[in-house]
Amino acid sequence: MQKGIDFIGVSVGALIFNSKGEIFLNKRSQKARNARGCWEAPGGAVNFWETRQAAIKREIKEEFGVEIKIKSMLHTVEEMLLEEKQHWLATSFICEFKKGQIPRIMEPDKHEAIGWFSLTSLPKPLSLITTMDLNAYKKLFKTE
Repeated sequence: MQKGIDFIGVSVGALIFNSKGEIFLNKRSQKARNARGCWEAPGGAVNFWETRQAAIKREIKEEFGVEIKIKSMLHTVEEMLLEEKQHWLATSFICEFKKGQIPRIMEPDKHEAIGWFSLTSLPKPLSLITTMDLNAYKKLFKTE
């Protein structure tokens, strides 16, 4: 049985900002589980007996070789990917990289590019969950 397909998957994401207010995004590869070719705030699935906070820290370390500091939880939302027939319960956190760390792609089968972007100049297309996250972030912090 597959998470998100045969039963509702639980996922986490990290909106990671730098001191300039730019957000770190990754471009999903064609071999990714979903949102192929989309730019997305990084994250992944929560494992059984793993907290959401531990899961996002693990995912960022595995995928980009760096550690994060969680500043706060943004929200938990339903992510229903109708075309891909997937359903996720997604929790997103506002985070920052620990000082002096530089992210790099550790799983090239999942990610084909990474970068820092201004909230006024985001790459396209954005994944559904990242669009939902950014809308919530902008509303909460009254940006734009």
